[in-house]
Amino acid sequence: AMLRLRLLTWDVKDTLLRLRQPVGESYAAEARAHGVRVQPEALGQSFREAYGAQSRRFPNYGRGRGLGSQQWWVDVVKQTFRLSGVHEDGVLTLMAENLYHDFCSARNWEVLPGAGETLSRCCQRSFRMGVVSNFDNRLENVLSQCNLRHHFEFVLTSEDVGFAKPDRRIFEEALRLGGVPPEQAAHVGDDYARDYRAARAVGMHGFLLRAAGQGKEPGVPPEHILPTLSHLLALIEK
Repeated sequence: AMLRLRLLTWDVKDTLLRLRQPVGESYAAEARAHGVRVQPEALGQSFREAYGAQSRRFPNYGRGRGLGSQQWWVDVVKQTFRLSGVHEDGVLTLMAENLYHDFCSARNWEVLPGAGETLSRCCQRSFRMGVVSNFDNRLENVLSQCNLRHHFEFVLTSEDVGFAKPDRRIFEEALRLGGVPPEQAAHVGDDYARDYRAARAVGMHGFLLRAAGQGKEPGVPPEHILPTLSHLLALIEK
């Protein structure tokens, strides 16, 4: 039976867009531009540590704590370099501000194969479309620069809403904006807990993007698995 869907919501990172290179490589290149040598692997490890600590301390990019997302990220970048042994304040500030702006553009993000075409085809079939992402408020700009923003009626980030996936409230807000009941909506994403299971928990349909060779998740029927984004319409319309 064909699903009677009216709204499709989309995760962004590793669903529609991916980083062109690992974070550690981008940070190492920025450091080199300032005459500072740091290993990309060390920076990648330091970044995970700094990002994790900041996320626990100030969830949702510091929303409601008087800390804007730009300051939130500048602090993460500086701490990443400090953990990797770089302590010179002037250079830390410069690198942090440059990196914040670099990650705001198509310079560091690329569109995943099949994403543009799939979004266009969904729009042609008159699905209402929105984004639901654990991203900061740079996302509108990133999507515009990557030429994807025009596909979506709304872009919801965890910074805007104050709740991050898998919290049901970010999905409820998407349903409210889309103006449809959950059974007429589906969410597409690559994360089992944050995307697939969380959307199903509010009564939406879910599709899980799973590249070849990625492990099978328990309790996801094969008709909910997307080997690539290009498989989506066939699954919806069969």
